[in-house]
Amino acid sequence: MKKTKILIFAFVLVAVFSSVALAETAPKEKDKELTEGKWIELSSRYEIPATVGREMQKPTPELIASWWESFGDTTLTDLIKVSLYNNRDMVVARAKVKEARATLGASKSKLFPWIDSSGTWGSVREPKNFGGTAKSETAYKLGIDASWEIDIFGGRRAEVDASVATLEAQYASLHAAWVTLSSEVAITYMGLRTLQSQLEVAKQNLGLQMEMHDMLQSKYNSGLIDSLALNQEKYTLEQTKASIPPIEANIEQLKNALSVLTGMVPGSLEETLKVRKDIPKANELTLVGIPAEALRQRPDLRVAERELHAQMARKRAAKADLWPKFYLAGSIGTEGLTAGSLFNGPAKMYSWGPKISWPIFHWGAIKNNIKVQGAKEEQLLAIYEKTVLNAVAEVRNALTENIRERERNESLKRAVEASKVALAVANDKYKNGLTDFNSVIIAQKAALSLSNDLIVSEGAISSNLVKVFKALGGGWAPMAENKQ
Repeated sequence: MKKTKILIFAFVLVAVFSSVALAETAPKEKDKELTEGKWIELSSRYEIPATVGREMQKPTPELIASWWESFGDTTLTDLIKVSLYNNRDMVVARAKVKEARATLGASKSKLFPWIDSSGTWGSVREPKNFGGTAKSETAYKLGIDASWEIDIFGGRRAEVDASVATLEAQYASLHAAWVTLSSEVAITYMGLRTLQSQLEVAKQNLGLQMEMHDMLQSKYNSGLIDSLALNQEKYTLEQTKASIPPIEANIEQLKNALSVLTGMVPGSLEETLKVRKDIPKANELTLVGIPAEALRQRPDLRVAERELHAQMARKRAAKADLWPKFYLAGSIGTEGLTAGSLFNGPAKMYSWGPKISWPIFHWGAIKNNIKVQGAKEEQLLAIYEKTVLNAVAEVRNALTENIRERERNESLKRAVEASKVALAVANDKYKNGLTDFNSVIIAQKAALSLSNDLIVSEGAISSNLVKVFKALGGGWAPMAENKQ
């Protein structure tokens, strides 16, 4: 019995240390070389050019990691941070990471010996024979069985590699959800502040128009003017008044949208958001001429890359099924007719030895499975390439929108200043009887329209900058390779 224990202990010890050594084997470098080479090929073909007249500047990792702080708005920063913990999409993303981590643990456990214990109790009664008597007996059995697959051809290790890559892809998906969420919160917040500024301008113009209407009403009552100018001002005033309710309704919708994004009951942010604040503006940033290499921090690229790595590992695992599998198996136990005899006398038993399994007659199914895994690899490679191209296009579009909107904004500023001067001149000429009231109406409409356009442009500049940060994968630090 002592010899048996030594043999079994040696078997388990060798199995454990061998499994650990195999588990630590580095993954195939050719998988990494493929995606690395594909990235170099695609990024070199789609370098993001600098804009003429602008200085090339690569955004710093610190700026991209917490881009919302560059706007200097504490309310925006608080909303984004709250959304990280409360948003329901983030809860789902974090749960998927837990699922992938548990799957990895299950895959790693297959590299180690499986040890099972068993115990049985049974009673058997034989029927009465001719002229004989019925017999019955009871049997007791306890045992421990162990089995370990020696992963010579790397099938189990490939499965672990696939699980590692899948876990990394889920981490990247979590980060991608965070990038999308933070940008949605910011753009919604920019839209809210834009609408609040539009509402203030509309109310200011309404106040000025009411003053003009009161003056014209007084002149009309005194017989100094006819009803034309009075009614012209009246429909202009009512038109301005009619524009306010839709703005207020949109403000309420965006407040509720922010509540949902931050995982709060709609209405919870009323006190926080009811006071109008200026549209957040970041410091002047020259985010042009960004090299394509900067895009590699985008989490969606990381997701596509790791999913491709996982599929490559699955293909390797499928190829390993072509070769025989080697096992070491053993058991130790005791058996007796009574419970008391289980640990006495010759009841003890053991067995151990190697085992080989080679599914020769499943060759066709295994070869087809390899083809299936290869086809999936081709699909994921194409998805990876498409993701790279979409990333470059998204950055180019965001940069272009940002630059062109700034140019438009400069023109609108000059137009607003000119409209104010024109309105003042029109009012002065009308009061002095040098022109009719129609020129005042035209000047009022132009001033209101241009002021509104300027506010929308200010909000668009901030929103476009958020889109640039989103396109660059802003809002998260690149994931460490060993984060499992």
